[in-house]
Order: sequence, then C-alpha cells, then structure tokens
Amino acid sequence: MTEKREPISAGLRNLRIALLGLLVNLTLAIIKLLAGLLGNSYALIADAVESMADIFGSVVVWGGIRIARQPPDEKHPYGHGKAEALAALVVGMMLVGAAIGIAVEAVRDVSQRQESPAAFTLWVLLAVVAVKETMYRIGRRAEKKTGSSAIGADAWHHRSDAITSVAAAIGITIALIGGEGYEAADNWAAIFASAIILFNAVRIMRPPLSELMDAEQGDIAEQARRIAVAVKDVGDVEKVCARKSGTSYWVDMHIEVEPAMSVNDAHDLAHRVKDAVRKKMPEVEDVLVHIEPLGRRGNGDIG
Repeated sequence: MTEKREPISAGLRNLRIALLGLLVNLTLAIIKLLAGLLGNSYALIADAVESMADIFGSVVVWGGIRIARQPPDEKHPYGHGKAEALAALVVGMMLVGAAIGIAVEAVRDVSQRQESPAAFTLWVLLAVVAVKETMYRIGRRAEKKTGSSAIGADAWHHRSDAITSVAAAIGITIALIGGEGYEAADNWAAIFASAIILFNAVRIMRPPLSELMDAEQGDIAEQARRIAVAVKDVGDVEKVCARKSGTSYWVDMHIEVEPAMSVNDAHDLAHRVKDAVRKKMPEVEDVLVHIEPLGRRGNGDIG
C-alpha cells in the first residue's frame, strides 16, 4: 500500500487556489468600491459588496478544505471530507443573500438616481470580468481534477461575480450613450445580474446537498464492481454502494464466494478485493467488503 495518496496532493492544490481566490477577491473589492464611489455607479458599488461577500466565501472554502484534509480520528472514523460540502453549501447560501440584497437595493435606488456613472467605471468592470473569468476557469479545472465541491462552488462564485460585472458594464454603457433619462440603466443591470446570481446559487448548492445526503455515486460503484469481480476466487459481486466525502469516495460491497471457503481464506480475499479497488481507483479512500456464499443471495442490504 503506497503512502502517497492523490486526495492529499489534491487538497494542497485546492488550498492554494482557495487562498489565491481570497487575495483576488480582497483586491477587487477595494478597487470596485473606490471606483463605484468616485464614479457614481451603483452597479459597481453593488458589485463591490458582492466581492466583499466573496471574501468571506473564500475564507469559508479555505477553512472547509483545511478541515477536510484532517485524517480520520476516534470521533470521525470516516474522516472530515464533508467539511468541503458544508463549505460549498454556505457559499451557495451567501450567493442567495447577495442576489436578494443587490436586487432590493437596486430597485430602491432606481427612482432616486440623478447622475450618470463616470466613463472610467466601465474600464474597471471590464478588467474585473477578465480577472474573475480567469479565476473561474482555474477553479473549474481544479474541480475536475480533484472532485472538490468547495472549489467548484468557489469557481461558480467567481463566474457569478463576472456576470454581475458584465451586467453592470452593459448598464453603464447604456447610461453613458443614452445620456439624460438613462441614468438608472446600471441599476436595472444590477437587478438582471441578481437573477442570474440566484440561478447560479441554486446550481452551486445541488452537488454539496447531494454529497451530504450520501447520494449514490453510480459510476464509482460500477467501476469498483468491475474491478472486484475480476479478482481471483470472487464468484460474483452481489451489490455495491459508493458515497462521496470531500475529494474521496467510500465503497461498500457484497462479494460472493464458494460456500466451502474457509473464514481465513475469505478474509484474505476480502483484503485482495479492497487492495485491487484502491490500487486502480486512488480516489477511493476505503472499501468495506462483506462476504456472501455463492448462489445464495441475501437481502441485498449493505451493512
């Protein structure tokens, strides 16, 4: 059994990306807030407020990944991987709050706007879009490599911020081109952006909710079944279940063996099955193997 496991290196990579996101969000929040105040753009100020929420979200993601990397202990024999799903869920809920807050403030300010935003705010927003889209792509690549729901949620948080900035840029452009009577265009853009953010928030929360509810991981279970049934002396595989925790998976299976096989030999076979699955599937943290007599199917329950 090798000492170096992929989930550990994946965790370190995710920590670095989460920290980078935190620094980016902090820098952009300051830039957008100053530009919005000086340039008279509510949409840019609202965008800055969301970036401030992003800072807290990045802290949550960073903390969730750090906790998830802790090894199993007496109170948490299955490890701490669920911390990543909880972090992702918190980020999604924060996006819901940000979307509602931006929409409420924008609607309230529509009837009160008197001045058009400054032209330089448009260039600030275009720069923000470029940075945020880059962070989104970095996060999505990391999510595909490591399977981290927290990093995936943080990536979509960056994309939501980019969408908000695009909407604000469109609103500011309309206000600048239209002139008098179009001053509130960036407020309407902020309202539109909040709807998109809300949609993305719902999308973000689905995977971590599924993970927290131990939803069946069909592809992982089927791959583990194929590996197990190919192990010598395994007559058949009765049932396989798999669940996700952080960047790792936990597999439970029933294998069928010849009824005359000794307890000692069956025990050794179970370890061979476990080792075969973990060797070919490094993302699998552990495999629980239950022995059944060949030809006498049980009730199919895992346990």
